[in-house]
Amino acid sequence: MSGIAFPVPDEGVLARRDEIIAGLARLVAPDALVTAEDERRAFETDGLTAYRRLPLAVALPSTTEEVSAILKFCKEQGVKVVPRGAGTSLCGGAIAQEDAIILGVSKMNRVLDVNFGDRTMRVQSGITNLAVSGAVSYEGFFYAPDPSSQLACTIAGNIAMNSGGAHCLKYGVTTNNILGVRMVLLDGSIVDIGGDALDAPGYDLLGLVIGSEGQLGVVTEATLRILRAAEGARPVLFGFSSSESAGECVAAIIASGIVPVAMEFMDKPAIQICEAFAKAGYPEDAEALLIIEVEGSDAEMDATLAKIVDIARQHGVQTVRESKSAMETAAIWKGRKSAFGATGRIADYICMDGTIPTGQLPYVLKRMDEIVKSYDLRVANVFHAGDGNLHPLIMYNVNDPVEAHKAEEAGNDILKLCVEVGGCLTGEHGVGIEKRDLMRHQFTDVDLEQQMRVRAVFDRQWLLNPAKVFPLDGRWIPDSEAA
Repeated sequence: MSGIAFPVPDEGVLARRDEIIAGLARLVAPDALVTAEDERRAFETDGLTAYRRLPLAVALPSTTEEVSAILKFCKEQGVKVVPRGAGTSLCGGAIAQEDAIILGVSKMNRVLDVNFGDRTMRVQSGITNLAVSGAVSYEGFFYAPDPSSQLACTIAGNIAMNSGGAHCLKYGVTTNNILGVRMVLLDGSIVDIGGDALDAPGYDLLGLVIGSEGQLGVVTEATLRILRAAEGARPVLFGFSSSESAGECVAAIIASGIVPVAMEFMDKPAIQICEAFAKAGYPEDAEALLIIEVEGSDAEMDATLAKIVDIARQHGVQTVRESKSAMETAAIWKGRKSAFGATGRIADYICMDGTIPTGQLPYVLKRMDEIVKSYDLRVANVFHAGDGNLHPLIMYNVNDPVEAHKAEEAGNDILKLCVEVGGCLTGEHGVGIEKRDLMRHQFTDVDLEQQMRVRAVFDRQWLLNPAKVFPLDGRWIPDSEAA
């Protein structure tokens, strides 16, 4: 693929590479600086593997103070910095540039404090999402956001993209579960935003930082909200004869006021792909599948499920299969959370990420199928149905430039559709490079300029993750910098 442009590298920075590396070497341990070409290759891309750029160097600090020293040095030297967690970004958010260093936080992966009484925990930002829940599960607590990549993705990346997951319908996305962060600004300043309370005084700077894709600073620590696990949880599989019927059922459940803990959608291609991988007992004769999970006491779950089953029957449900054991529950969720990897076993694909009003689901599902077929491609749909966060997997041959271009164009048309029905370009994957040039489809030039003015308060020189989020040809630069 070559449809997404990158800025032309700064030749002056490239010419000073040895000098810049020598400066970084004075700030971190020898094993925390990656400079050899073959070793840098491991950092040339992220989850959007169609695009690759070899970074100038890779720094892997172990402390907030080291991050501070690195950023201060890079600002003085005019060197771009691309913050990176685990590199699972599907929008190219962690892809580097030739004249930029990658600043990875993977070595900063410790739990710093746990307070069960106040239901909070403080962690370094390089800890993985799954490790957070693992650190408190012995007391019956968990951390709610659960992206499919939770085994690998870091809290730093979750904060950058405001990630969600299957259970975000009831518990919210990252921004609803972060109480505070420690962040290093470009000049090396260390700031604490938010705190241990549910609502900190002053401007909501925490809301500004979460979802900012590493363009305002580098988060090194986070205070998380942890929750007591429910008494019980029960997923149920619902099979439908069409995607439209399943979409109408989702809209009706939400409209009724019922809020399950999770409501996931798969169409027939996704059902077959995931069942072949996970052997989860998905109904392969169904054209669409809903995984609906409820939680609480047995009586609560029975009552809620009775209402949901009644609504599903009104929309022609063909299969209702309730999990009967912890093993069945694990298999059901293994299939859903393995969807992206399982699809990768049979085809190359682009995983899109857009959000729509749930009432538009039936129409959008029909139009997405028409869009992809018009490009003579295949699509598998798997997404968070309850909050309208779509994840169509557009399958293509990565070695065929024509198909690769068609896949990108089909994805762009789907994202435009999301905006046109009242949704937005992203739900949890971020903008990165993938949707950067579609930002004008959702925002006016005035809207974008105001966003860039806020960004400039933190980084007037466009050194932090500079090729992401905003269209390259319309960047607002402060007057003092433009000169």
